[in-house]
Amino acid sequence: MSAKRAIVAIGMVVAGIILLVCAFTTWYTVDESEQAVIITFGNADTTVTESGLHFKLPWPFQNVEKLSKETFSLQFGYKQNPDGELVSYDKETKMITGDEYIVLADLIVQWKITDPQKYLFNAQDPQEILHDATSASIRSIIGSSTIDSALTDGKAEIEGKTRDLLTTLMNSYDIGISVQGVKLQDVELPNADVRAAFTAVTDARETKNTKINEAKKYENQRVNEAKGERDAIKSRAIGQKTARIEQAKGDVALFNDLHAEYAKNKSITRQRLIIETLEQVLPKAKIYIMNDNGETLKYLPLQEISRQTPPPAEQKSEGGEN
Repeated sequence: MSAKRAIVAIGMVVAGIILLVCAFTTWYTVDESEQAVIITFGNADTTVTESGLHFKLPWPFQNVEKLSKETFSLQFGYKQNPDGELVSYDKETKMITGDEYIVLADLIVQWKITDPQKYLFNAQDPQEILHDATSASIRSIIGSSTIDSALTDGKAEIEGKTRDLLTTLMNSYDIGISVQGVKLQDVELPNADVRAAFTAVTDARETKNTKINEAKKYENQRVNEAKGERDAIKSRAIGQKTARIEQAKGDVALFNDLHAEYAKNKSITRQRLIIETLEQVLPKAKIYIMNDNGETLKYLPLQEISRQTPPPAEQKSEGGEN
C-alpha cells in the first residue's frame, strides 16, 4: 500500500508540475516596441507584431522569441564605454583611398529587424554579418575615392554610396535586417604631421579659390561698367542720329519752300538768296548793288539805320525835354 501511495503521490506531483507548466507557458504578452516569433518544435511558425496578450501551445510544443522593433545603432570603428569614454579601433578604421593614401574612417549604421524569422534562423550571428558588411562597404567606397574627396566636400557622397552598397549586401544576405541610414563620423589622416601638411594644402586651395572669386567679381564689375558705357554711347548715337534726321527733314522742308518761291519768281529769289548768303558769309562787309552798266545803285541801308535809331523810350524822353 505504501508503494502505491508513493506512486500516486509522485504522479500527482508530476501532474501538478505539468499543469503549472501549461498554465504559465500557454500565454504571453507582446509590448508595443516588440515583435514575437512563435516556434513550433524548432521551426518558425508565426510572426506576431500586434501588442497585447496572446496564447499558444504549452512548452515544449511551442515557445516564443521576442525581438525589438526599435532602430539599433552599429558603431563602426569605435565604442562607447558605460562611463561615456570613447574607445577607437584604428586597425578597424584604417583604409586606403583610390590615390593610395591611408585614412581613418568611422561611422554609425542605423538598422532594424524587419523579418524576425529570417533574423533568427537565416544566420547564426546577424549583427556580426552586418558589421563585416559595413567594413566591406566603407572600404570599397573609400578605395574608389580620392583623399581630397574623403577629407573635404565628398563625405556626403561617400555616405550615400556606402548606404546603397550596404543595403544591397544585406538584401543579398537575406537575414531580416534593413539598413535605415549611414552617418560618416570622421575621416582623418593617421599622422599629426600629415594632417598639418594636408591642412596647409587645403588652406592654400581655399585661398586660391577666394582669389579666383575676387577676380571674377572684379571682371563682372568691369564688364557691367563697360556694358553700361556701351549702352550710353549707343543711346547718345541714337539721339544724335534722330537729331540729324530731324535737322535734315527741316532742311528739306526749307529747301522745298525756297524752291516753291523760286518757281514763282526766279530772278528775285535768286538775288535774295545771293544777298542772304553774302550776309552770312561776310557779316561785317558793306554790300553794294551794281546794275548792268557797272554803276552803283543806291539802296536803303536798313542795318545802319537800325543801329543809329534810338529806342522808342529814348525818343519820347528827348521829345519831353524839347
